[in-house]
Amino acid sequence: MLQLVNLSNYECDMDIINHSAECLQTFLQHHHLDGIEMMIGDTWDCQVHKKEWIQGVHLHCWFNWLDFWRNNQRELLKQFSSEEEMRDCYGGVTRHEWLNVQRKHIQTATQTGAKYLVFHVCQVRTDEMFNRQFRATDREVIEAAVEVINELVDGIPDDMEILFENLWWVGLTLTDKSLTGLLLEKVKHPRVGIMLDTGHLMNVNQELKTEEEGIQYILKVVENLGEYKQYIHGIHLHHSLSGHYSKSCKDSLPSERTTAELMEHVLKIDQHRPFGVPAVQRIIESVKPNYLVHEFLYISMEDWSEKINIQQQALAMKGDSR
Repeated sequence: MLQLVNLSNYECDMDIINHSAECLQTFLQHHHLDGIEMMIGDTWDCQVHKKEWIQGVHLHCWFNWLDFWRNNQRELLKQFSSEEEMRDCYGGVTRHEWLNVQRKHIQTATQTGAKYLVFHVCQVRTDEMFNRQFRATDREVIEAAVEVINELVDGIPDDMEILFENLWWVGLTLTDKSLTGLLLEKVKHPRVGIMLDTGHLMNVNQELKTEEEGIQYILKVVENLGEYKQYIHGIHLHHSLSGHYSKSCKDSLPSERTTAELMEHVLKIDQHRPFGVPAVQRIIESVKPNYLVHEFLYISMEDWSEKINIQQQALAMKGDSR
């Protein structure tokens, strides 16, 4: 099992590592980490984020894409005030243009030599972020995601894994065994699997009050996957106990919200806090992942380091590379 951390090459994260490969290397060594799962912007500087550290790449995601893929003009006209605004969002106004944007991201990811790619499989419109009254079904989102991914697989090497990440919005939540199997079986690539995001899974259940309750819930969902449990090859490990906040937002009106306000709302739900209780070890023992990603939100090197320390201490591990 490789212990990793999440990192992007966006300016905010570049500032945290002082734009320095030496700083990043020192950090990884200090925490006995095996490397990073990267989120890559338009370009990749291999002098800062070195190939030997990049084990996985988290691809860009669009939360609200199903109407675009279906060419649902009625809904698109509600969401975008102009064609230019749509182009800014998707990189074009046609399926072909949007797929090409994703192909470029995948091409950059393959250049890093990463072992795996992470795809989000979810869909949410702006108002649904608040009330969770989804107009699409999990099946519709997963079937459409299969269509999209199968358009892209020719650009993904056979020896690179595609790991599908669960969210709490409509799509892959991991709470339906048959739909999880549908996704894994219909994508035309020889190496597919699941990136279990523990915080996202906890966000599905708004009744959770403690880390221990969250761990019990995660273990139950994982066991209910049956034969598909073996496809969990990686874990984004963190916890989120935001049910009270989520329930308080069900009657909120999201109209006229800025992008910043929407992201603030999402991050209040998706807290990315470190597990601090030893019971979290049971998740690792149950899943036996190849990749364990300490996935946090952090505002400084000190903040990042403290969160990793808390979770590693709960796991009773320091850089356990087997």
